[in-house]
Amino acid sequence: MVDWSLARQIARFAAGNASQGELGADLGELSRQSAEHVAAYTSLAPPDPMPAPELVDRAAWAEINLDTLASLLDPVAERLEGRMSGAGPLAGPLRAAAGATLAAEAGLVLGYMSQRVLGQYELSLLQPELEPRLLFVGPNLARTTSELGVERASFLHWVALHELTHVFQFSGVPWLREHLGRLLRDYLATVDVRIERGAAGGLPSLPDPRKLVENFREGGLAALVQSHEQRRIMDRVQAAMAVIEGYSEHVMDAVGERVLSDLPQLRAAMERRRRSRSAPERVLIRLLGLDAKLRQYEVGKRFCDAVVAEAGIDGLNRVWAQPRALPSLRELERPSAWLERSGRDAAPAAA
Repeated sequence: MVDWSLARQIARFAAGNASQGELGADLGELSRQSAEHVAAYTSLAPPDPMPAPELVDRAAWAEINLDTLASLLDPVAERLEGRMSGAGPLAGPLRAAAGATLAAEAGLVLGYMSQRVLGQYELSLLQPELEPRLLFVGPNLARTTSELGVERASFLHWVALHELTHVFQFSGVPWLREHLGRLLRDYLATVDVRIERGAAGGLPSLPDPRKLVENFREGGLAALVQSHEQRRIMDRVQAAMAVIEGYSEHVMDAVGERVLSDLPQLRAAMERRRRSRSAPERVLIRLLGLDAKLRQYEVGKRFCDAVVAEAGIDGLNRVWAQPRALPSLRELERPSAWLERSGRDAAPAAA
């Protein structure tokens, strides 16, 4: 039902026409070095083969992520289409309007996000047959290093450390991709799209298409209908993603302290950039739900930093033992409680 060709056109328009340019760095070599450092620090198994880094522009990044978004939205859109089939002669126009609106929303959201993303380890949780990709968005990397006034090679290395950590997480933890995919499928199965009659029994009232996009775009998962079951699943998804992102944030700083002499300047510049956003930009970030994504990074990193300070990286690596070892949302705020529980769970296996 969703017109994905229209979504791609809108995404390309919203992404802008910034030229990719030259970064003046060898991404292949940076990725290789980063992989060596991440392996040495985390002891996670390296991928075989390692995904080759791809330098893409904004439009290409948006199109790649639209394909992933389609795998998430299409099942919900099919349910919506089934609901509209009972609208009689209005079914066709309603279907076309809803499909175009969803396409416009998806294209605009991803077009905007394409202007901000620096790098991404792209893998489909619902289509495990698709090969993961390691993406770097050239125009954004060039613009950000210029705006921050930092040394480009160091900044690129720092970003590569973050993305390569994701590569090691999903390749070195055999159950992680399947576990998250199962949670997403369970969640999607609970989404019931309803069409209610309008005022005084008038025309059908469709669900707000913006909610469909906001609930399924990358990093913006939230419930369409907040039932108890949906909240339970989403709590598990959000806690897992906070650990995944926080672990990468911890590793990029822990390894960066060893290999990047200007890490304090990089982190300080990034924090200044976040604090100096204009009021309209802050409003837009909140409307798109990206503020929740930033909080996810912060909560996850605080948890990982605290666990490593108390139990070292081996203690933190207990999160990868099994799905049950992942912390709950409450434990993310209480790292010591998680350490106590994970130690108890690990004791019988160790014995």
